[in-house]
Amino acid sequence: MRMRRIIAAACGPIVAIGVLAAIQGGSAQAVQPDTPGAPPAAVNGVAKALGISPQQARTQLTAQDDAHKRFKSLPPSLLDQLAGHWFDAEAGALTVAVTTDEAVAQANARGVKATKVQRSQADLDRQLDEVRKLIGTGVPGVYSWGVDVKNNQVGVTVNTTRKTQATEKFLRDVKKLGAGVVETDSQQRQQAGTVQTGSPWWPGSESNCSVGFGATDANGAKHFLTAGHCTNDANQAAYGQSGQQNRLGTSNVGGSRSVNAREGDMGVVAVTESGWNLSAAVNTWGEPAITVTGSAEAMVGDRVCHSGNTSKWKCGEVKYTHKSVDYGGGLVIEDLTWTTACSLGGDSGGGWLLGDKAVGLHDGGPSQCVQNPADDDMSIFQPVNEALRKWNLTLVTGGPGDTTAPTAPGAPRAVSTTSSSVSLAWDASTDNVGVTGYEVYNGSALATAVTGTTATVTGLKPDTDYTFTIKAKDAAGNASAASAPVNARTQPGTADDEPPTTPGNPRSTGVTASSVSLTWDASVDNVGVASYEVYNGSALAATVTSTTATVTGLTADTSYSFTVQARDAAGNKSKPSPAVSARTSPGDTGGRTFTNDTDFQIRDFQTAVSPVRSTATGSAKNPVTVKVGATHTCLEDLNVTLVAPSGRWYPLLRTPGGNYSCTPFPSGRTFTVVPAAGEAAGGTWTLRIGDNGPGDVGVLNSWSVTI
Repeated sequence: MRMRRIIAAACGPIVAIGVLAAIQGGSAQAVQPDTPGAPPAAVNGVAKALGISPQQARTQLTAQDDAHKRFKSLPPSLLDQLAGHWFDAEAGALTVAVTTDEAVAQANARGVKATKVQRSQADLDRQLDEVRKLIGTGVPGVYSWGVDVKNNQVGVTVNTTRKTQATEKFLRDVKKLGAGVVETDSQQRQQAGTVQTGSPWWPGSESNCSVGFGATDANGAKHFLTAGHCTNDANQAAYGQSGQQNRLGTSNVGGSRSVNAREGDMGVVAVTESGWNLSAAVNTWGEPAITVTGSAEAMVGDRVCHSGNTSKWKCGEVKYTHKSVDYGGGLVIEDLTWTTACSLGGDSGGGWLLGDKAVGLHDGGPSQCVQNPADDDMSIFQPVNEALRKWNLTLVTGGPGDTTAPTAPGAPRAVSTTSSSVSLAWDASTDNVGVTGYEVYNGSALATAVTGTTATVTGLKPDTDYTFTIKAKDAAGNASAASAPVNARTQPGTADDEPPTTPGNPRSTGVTASSVSLTWDASVDNVGVASYEVYNGSALAATVTSTTATVTGLTADTSYSFTVQARDAAGNKSKPSPAVSARTSPGDTGGRTFTNDTDFQIRDFQTAVSPVRSTATGSAKNPVTVKVGATHTCLEDLNVTLVAPSGRWYPLLRTPGGNYSCTPFPSGRTFTVVPAAGEAAGGTWTLRIGDNGPGDVGVLNSWSVTI
């Protein structure tokens, strides 16, 4: 048996579109896309939790994002002087604690609010070490300790109802160290979950926990993160339905994927069963959908939210980070984050979010919700990045908010030189979504951009040393760290300063909804033309070595103007060609059909889940058409739902309820739904058929979606 620990949240950037037929109720409705800025679910949750208006909440969340960006931009010279940092919601600013006037001035110069304090970070670390020594293996009633950055001291919390003489001696000694003491009449405890519908998962025959964040390993295998106290048992079957039904995978494979000790409270469930897919969509329990776009580290003052099977969608403020807790029985966990958000039993392992960023896995709480919670009423979470690093997992993310940069290009090398150019090559970078190109730098100056792993830098001086580096970029604009530098020296010779002639007779040879194909007459040069640059307006659209090019990534039914310039090996460029105009075709906003022919059994009180991968581009067609090839003895027992790549749910068929006579499900039945505005056609679409009655048999043998 695992220990059931204080836990909260089942958030859902979750896993498995399969986890949970029970979401079908309120969450099954199509949700309008989020507006730019803070996710509406976070805005509404924070407003409700803090008793402020949605506009005030939105303002705080926007300022919070700015505070995190400013903190990441601080130079090491200032970071080394900090004795803590936090988000000051009232001031709407990042605040740092420093010990000198010089550091205050340095912070203010960067637009950061600074407060001068007595203790440096080294002083706080020494104070915390002394407190830990006094606590040893435990002191009656003492259940938490850690640095209180706002008060610039170590804080200790004690349950006065459990005081003994040993506690009194400890309190006298700890106060001599200058530590703060908070006294309460209760304390944190691990929560016990109950079986409920929603987004739970079940470890074997035990009561449910909540699903945290989907993640993949280096081989692409699927997993989800949750609480370590939910995954104590090695190789335990994990289910998506109570009563050991609808197995989704195995918890704590090999006994090495669960921690519930000083290191933290975190565990991994391997998702191995067919029909279960990872999703970046969060179950916000009726609030507008949120898609996880990355991960972050919480700071004191942050407004955070979590989704749990029991407490649903709850938000609050971070009060402490890196704070320890003693649950009793020898269970001490360090470096946890404490918040004012409500949580209840059954939330264990669920996800905590900072806007649309994953920050934690629910660990514990008071099992009750109170206003203005004291330390003994707070909810606690395990930082998620620690779990991702421990098991070398990659968070499942989605949407335009890709914040993961590619890896740095490897093994850069010079493969040839001339008197005015250097040709380079390197090993490809990798990315969580995909690398779209590379930028080559001559010193600190951008020299050229390419899509492959080779490039020639031209326009250089003869007999001169140069140093080049390369960065990879993805579609979201994230740039990798620079590659190792590569040094090269051009050949001796006479510089070529004569440009090629202007490319002639440019013309369009074909268009699609997203591309224009071009051709032109060749230029001539005293040495030789090395390449042609195609410009879309003033923006470089393509670089080619032949006299044809196709410019992609364009908008349907839109006019464009292109020019071409020739370039020689010395970097001399011709004058631009005459402009050629072209208009993309109207295109197809959908109309493409994708099919899954795999058989899925439709069993009593279970949900058959069948995914299909769409490679279509643009927005989904209105309406989206779904054709279902299935047999079933009782149509009236079925709920049929289409789930879009965005995580939106579109009901296709709902059972009537009450007394009714069964009729067979007609194979080949066609449904249509109106997609939400801007619903993307590409990605994984999923059909879910839930059987809500006894004594039936059926098979989903194929289905298709036309988008």
